[in-house]
Amino acid sequence: RLSAGRRRHRERAAQGCPPGDGGSMRCQVSVLYFARSAELAGLRCETLSVPRRLTSLQLWEEIVKAHPRLAVIQDQVVFAVRQEYVLLGDQFLVLQPGDEVAIIPPISGG
Repeated sequence: RLSAGRRRHRERAAQGCPPGDGGSMRCQVSVLYFARSAELAGLRCETLSVPRRLTSLQLWEEIVKAHPRLAVIQDQVVFAVRQEYVLLGDQFLVLQPGDEVAIIPPISGG
């Protein structure tokens, strides 16, 4: 069995984006869709190729390019990168291969 670190290193190499390449190249990230975002995207998870260096709004725009129907929830969505909430806007991100991006629309109920 591989340790988590070795497994991550192997996954990054398999995704064609070596760890620490430092460039502005694209890399593969895991995008998770929940609730309404899953309905609009038509799936619960996928791997997308996105630029390594971009703002949170540019990352959202990359995701919307793949699934234009998601645009209708932009003002309501909670966005998380590496399990940390991110506001859509000018926040600069440096993504690593295999990073997890979650699209979480507001949940109704009490």
